[in-house]
Amino acid sequence: MKVPRLRFWLATGLVAVAGAIGALTAPAAHAATGCRVDYSVTNQWPGGFGTNVSVTNLGDPINGWKLTWSFSAGQTITQLWNGTYTQSGSQVTVTNVDYNGSIPSGGSTSFGFNGAFNGSNPVPTSFALNGVTCTGGVTASPSPSTSPSTSPSPSPSASPSSTPMASKPCDIYAAGGTPCVAAHSTTRALYNAYNGNLYQVRRSSDSATRNIGVLTQGGAANAAAQDSFCAGTTCVITVVYDQSGRGNDLWYQGSSVVPGSPQSKPATATTESLSVGGNKAYSLYINPGNSYWRDGHLTGVPTGTAPEGMYMVTSGTHVNSGCCFDYGNSETTRKADAAGAMDAIYFGTSCWFGGCSGSGPWVQADLEWGLYPGGSQSWNPNQRAFTSKFVTATLKNNGTSRFAIKGSNAQSGTLYTLYDGALPPGYSPMKKQGAIVLGSGGDCCKPGGGANLSAGTFYEGAMVAGYPSDATENAVQADVVAAGYR
Repeated sequence: MKVPRLRFWLATGLVAVAGAIGALTAPAAHAATGCRVDYSVTNQWPGGFGTNVSVTNLGDPINGWKLTWSFSAGQTITQLWNGTYTQSGSQVTVTNVDYNGSIPSGGSTSFGFNGAFNGSNPVPTSFALNGVTCTGGVTASPSPSTSPSTSPSPSPSASPSSTPMASKPCDIYAAGGTPCVAAHSTTRALYNAYNGNLYQVRRSSDSATRNIGVLTQGGAANAAAQDSFCAGTTCVITVVYDQSGRGNDLWYQGSSVVPGSPQSKPATATTESLSVGGNKAYSLYINPGNSYWRDGHLTGVPTGTAPEGMYMVTSGTHVNSGCCFDYGNSETTRKADAAGAMDAIYFGTSCWFGGCSGSGPWVQADLEWGLYPGGSQSWNPNQRAFTSKFVTATLKNNGTSRFAIKGSNAQSGTLYTLYDGALPPGYSPMKKQGAIVLGSGGDCCKPGGGANLSAGTFYEGAMVAGYPSDATENAVQADVVAAGYR
């Protein structure tokens, strides 16, 4: 869906709450069942709206869910993430995707969507989970007469998994009304509910590949799987998978998925190991010649003047001045098309327009035809270098008038606002094309083109639809610090 150019943000708490009586999956004897649904309109504009829906399981664990409801005023869903949907008239059905189908007792999952309405936009008043109407409570189901020998299921209060996990970055963004449209990491899950693959490695001995997932749902990478697979040989990272469910996977430029120049190649998988929350992990260690890319303009990445935000965790100890260690929105053409055709975080020591103070590395905005430290080609005196081992960098752009750059140590502290103000002259309105680039500039690596010249490290990052609030970005930074990068 095209995001409307003018949005009227609502600070509303339109919430519907519900729970279930009966079995959520195939019934078990004496199973305690129940659920709650929180439906919140997070933003609204003329003819359109955004919504976040959270489903909490108050009963026994379920594996595979389907949520249904009816719109009462003719609303329609136009775009949905973290699930799949069908709509027939007013009836809506949303089912899980592969990574969020399991909900433990006391746990929850969430999805979001954009919709359209004409006239009014009332909140649905009734939901059903796996065919059972939700009311917010928990009730013991009768024992099925056909299976008297089945053992009773434990009550939710006795389950050690009844306490929901803390929010991850993309859960935080969704709660703030700016859902992730792309989420990438080689170190950990960026959603509580994510239980899929993070990246793929390919070994040189036989060109075999293996997907590297997480140790547990919402947890750290399974580095032991990589160590075992790559033992006695070398491995490269061929693709970093998108955790958002939109398929915005980042393949290396030079692969059959993203044909590139002869110099383009995947990054070595074992150059840097680290610890995240006490678990071993590997970074995506970019050197000149490495670059990753995806055309996401049809899979949720904002285009044109649509607002967006993004963050990444990188390193202040592996940088250079080559163009350009970026993560964010780039050209689908892989050419330097126009001012405003890009909207990506840059991190490195390049002083594009001259006059810089110090030697960096700095968080800047690659808006195409220039790396901007602030709102003009003049050096921004509020800029500062980030030389710590782990660095958080953020960028947000409303597409027409304003952008903001922030940075911080990813191990401690809060975000520091480097710039928050008007777009540079010639960049209003933005002309984003909706591709995603990681590790290079936007005009890198197409067939017959040049190779990436930059160096940098990528641990995790995400892109979101909408203009994130400062509170949302601060919460993401707090989660990054709590992740325990070492």
